[in-house]
Amino acid sequence: MNIEVKISSKPVPYIRALNTLEKRVMDVEKGTKRELIWILEHPVTFTAGIRSKPNEVLDKKIRIIKTNRGGKVTLHSPGQKIIYFVINLNNRKKDIRRLINILEESLIEFFSVYKIKARSDKKNIGIWAKNKKISAIGIKVKRWIAYHGCSININNDLKLYEKIVPCGLNNKKITSLKKLKVKKFRKVNNNIKTIFLKNLSKI
Repeated sequence: MNIEVKISSKPVPYIRALNTLEKRVMDVEKGTKRELIWILEHPVTFTAGIRSKPNEVLDKKIRIIKTNRGGKVTLHSPGQKIIYFVINLNNRKKDIRRLINILEESLIEFFSVYKIKARSDKKNIGIWAKNKKISAIGIKVKRWIAYHGCSININNDLKLYEKIVPCGLNNKKITSLKKLKVKKFRKVNNNIKTIFLKNLSKI
């Protein structure tokens, strides 16, 4: 499959990215655009998925953007990589669980590049390292076109998580590559691109 890969060098506002994704879903469905992997960062943004609850927002002063993705309340900020995708399952196996497994495997493979042993959790979607969550996954499926994506905590400010109950977890349960003593973040975008392109193409 021919998947386009886009890498944004500057932070992209969340709403703008979401609108771009929604438009891409329509274009992929029409067959006028290719599937997409989009690697970027967001400015500080708090979002709430369809399973979020009001009591998961601890700081009532922050602005929460409601989304149609799965999951609960989460945070995006500089230093956190976002991997958005638009994948047409009409042309592949219509298996959401397999897609999630491939995303989890891709994230675990990415962390292994930096000598971090990570794992998935059957009860809590996402990726964990040293019993703390380092990567989140949120998926939406529309007419068998899967989109939204994953986040990877690289060297983002973890104190911002104190304003929410991230992904329904105690905020002390969140970590990052920096927190795990990784000092050099070489070729992060390129490693994400290589791993996700290889694995998503196998669906």
